[in-house]
Amino acid sequence: MAKSFHMAMVNATLSDMRIWDIDPGYLARQQLLGEHRELHGLFNILTMNKKGYAKHPETVRWIGHVDALVLRHKQLLCEMALRGYRHQSPLPDSTDMDSWPGEYIDPPARQLELLAGKYSGDGRSGRIPLPDNCQELWAHHKYSVMAHDPNLYRELGPEVAHGKFRNNMNALACLMISTLRKPPEPGHLLNALQHMWGYVQEAGSPPSNIEELLATIQSAAIKEDRIYLLHSTALSELAVWV
Repeated sequence: MAKSFHMAMVNATLSDMRIWDIDPGYLARQQLLGEHRELHGLFNILTMNKKGYAKHPETVRWIGHVDALVLRHKQLLCEMALRGYRHQSPLPDSTDMDSWPGEYIDPPARQLELLAGKYSGDGRSGRIPLPDNCQELWAHHKYSVMAHDPNLYRELGPEVAHGKFRNNMNALACLMISTLRKPPEPGHLLNALQHMWGYVQEAGSPPSNIEELLATIQSAAIKEDRIYLLHSTALSELAVWV
């Protein structure tokens, strides 16, 4: 009886295996640490040719995309570090950052809805509150987009305000995900961080080293409770690239 119960619990856990596509900042503690645990299991299945759950939809969509899975792992680690969680299970470095799955298990807007359902009634929340509309989704991603694609950053403001992305949450979410998966140019990354520095400039002169600059912005944002930065994907996401 005990063995059957244990196997049922294992099967239930793995059948719900999910690697989210949305920014880890939206994940509450349970979802963030849960995805990290499941990602390691998925990595082992893909790299060690393990048969168990090899046909799970989440496993199938990551076949041929192990390097991108490693980069998703790094995104999780940067968010975990920002929240003060320790990590002791590294993966090899990614070498092909463009090799992402071409399909979603659930569209990004649906992923946000699923999280809203999980959080409902118990007060759970990620670092970034779930967006109610496209304008909030854009506000959360502005500095990340500035770092990855300045031209897109300039175009999207009007489009989100009164253009094609005004009410199309899924299209905007898909665009945010695809944009943040592309490595930013160093100059664009630095420019975005300099803009973010404007919210914490009381910390003194900005460090010249880009890693120190981001770390100082993160620390000051938390210490000074700078909500706009705390609700920005860039606060952890840019750490992937520095």
